[in-house]
Amino acid sequence: MRASSTSSKPMYAGQPSLPLLPVPALEQTLSKYLQSTLPLQESDESLAVTKAAVESALKGKDAKLMQTLQERLVKRATAEGRESWLSEWWLSAAYMSYRDPVVPFSSYFYLHKGDPKVKTGVTRAAQLLKAMMAFRQLVVSEDLAPEKTKTGFLCMAPYKWMFNSCRIPVEGEDVSKAYDPAVNNHVIVLRNGHFFAVDLVNKVTGKELSVPEIEVQLEKIVNDSRTQQPAQAPIGALSSTDRDTWVKNHEALLSGSNGEHNRAILEKIESGVLVLSLDSSKPVTYEERSFDVYGGNAKNRFFDKQQLIVADNGTSGYVGEHSMMDGTQTLRLNNFMLNALAAGKVELAGPSSGAVLDDPAYLEFKVSDDLAKAASEASDAFVSLMGKQDVSVLEFSAYGKEAIKEYKCSPDAWAQMCIQLAFFKMYGHACATYEASQTRKFKLGRTETIRSASVESLAFCRAMEDASCTDAERLKLFQAAAAQHIKYAKAASEGQGVDRHLFGLKRLIQDGETTPALFQDPMNAKSGTWILSTSQISAELFDAWGFGEVTPKGFGVAYCIKENSLVFTIMCLKEEHIASRFTHCLSQAGLELRALHDRVLSTTKL
Repeated sequence: MRASSTSSKPMYAGQPSLPLLPVPALEQTLSKYLQSTLPLQESDESLAVTKAAVESALKGKDAKLMQTLQERLVKRATAEGRESWLSEWWLSAAYMSYRDPVVPFSSYFYLHKGDPKVKTGVTRAAQLLKAMMAFRQLVVSEDLAPEKTKTGFLCMAPYKWMFNSCRIPVEGEDVSKAYDPAVNNHVIVLRNGHFFAVDLVNKVTGKELSVPEIEVQLEKIVNDSRTQQPAQAPIGALSSTDRDTWVKNHEALLSGSNGEHNRAILEKIESGVLVLSLDSSKPVTYEERSFDVYGGNAKNRFFDKQQLIVADNGTSGYVGEHSMMDGTQTLRLNNFMLNALAAGKVELAGPSSGAVLDDPAYLEFKVSDDLAKAASEASDAFVSLMGKQDVSVLEFSAYGKEAIKEYKCSPDAWAQMCIQLAFFKMYGHACATYEASQTRKFKLGRTETIRSASVESLAFCRAMEDASCTDAERLKLFQAAAAQHIKYAKAASEGQGVDRHLFGLKRLIQDGETTPALFQDPMNAKSGTWILSTSQISAELFDAWGFGEVTPKGFGVAYCIKENSLVFTIMCLKEEHIASRFTHCLSQAGLELRALHDRVLSTTKL
């Protein structure tokens, strides 16, 4: 059965106690907003305009309307039966009505640390699928332990979309569709653009397939005569286009004399546990693997579902479709799989599921020449799109979380200051910086923005690049910047950030009402245009992870804080930036920051 947020099983035990996402005080948000723009202001005149807009919203001609908007938002937040004032709006605006291709503009990727004992894609894939099924069973049975922090339970609602679900392209705004996991135990396997369905539960005995049995099924696909050549109509590539183009081609698939046949094929794909892409490539470097896992030529992908990616040389990764869940859930899944395999908790030798297995079902679309051409053109367009991207991965092994904590600093604040300093080294100024903070302590909570660029971080960066500053001054400024970051991060996690509140107020402006000056001020757009879009995870068994920039002039900065290293993945447009320069500056920043602390510490001990 599809999971219910009212279940008494362990997975949802904390749901009834979760509070509602709050509506911050208007004065608090406007004050915090003004402060966050200060490092981005380029002139006294620009600052004066922003101050005037904020003053108008608080006490001037816009004050009455702003107060009305606040009251409307509070009314929405406290409406009977509503679990979140934000969730529906955010799902629509950030994902379902967003029409750009999901890769690289929405989805993200993980690169798994390899297993030196596994050298082939089939073996790696079979092991990952077996580990995945153990996690899926915990989710489906609702026995998965609920996530907690020191303050209490976290919302577990997104997990019901992890398996057996699919994003569906719809004109104007996509939707998500969920299927019953009790009757859909098949995984969709892609090889050279050809689709297959492989049951992971034996239909005769009702038992899960063993790892050797899964290997046999996957070997059949790899050795199938049809998969020796790329599919002439790589239908999966259609999911790589902008959503409006995908809607048009999706409708074409379902129309005409072949419509019902193709509908059945699509439903089989949509209802699958997830997609396994068995790539015929053999990427080696982190950068090669990043491009490969994130899509390759898109012919061996179906981007509307969660996807495991395994190459012929045994390297593996994951592409997360972002609309219904954030990285915290897929991170847990991938950590579970990799840790279970590393700890020997996955039975690799058997036992057999106990009956002869049907061959994998070949899923063949019947398409017109025009649609086959559209699929090939979609692949070409994706290759062109990704060819404009630059990627650089820095495995900074000088130190990690363990050493940072010895300096009595938050590892995340430390990493964020490295990012700020690296950018400042490159461009000599601060920029609007987004860091994702989870708000899952609230019902249907997802994320809030940590505005990482601050007056304090800018002062720290200037001091680090100013030869006349003393180490004592630099350290003091660093500590102030880290403290400010921690303060904002805590507020964001409590639903007391700036961006979601302003988003909600703006959504409630009605026809005929004059848009307040606050939303017309150029700084409002500038401070919310994320030149640095950043997010962090902790995963010892990941080599890296990444995502694309959210604005053409920006960077996607994914980082992983490990016990003894920091890993940064930088993505940007080649015509705007050079990703390897950013990782070079990050390495410099990381080394300089530690050296600063060590110098001050050694001086203190003298």
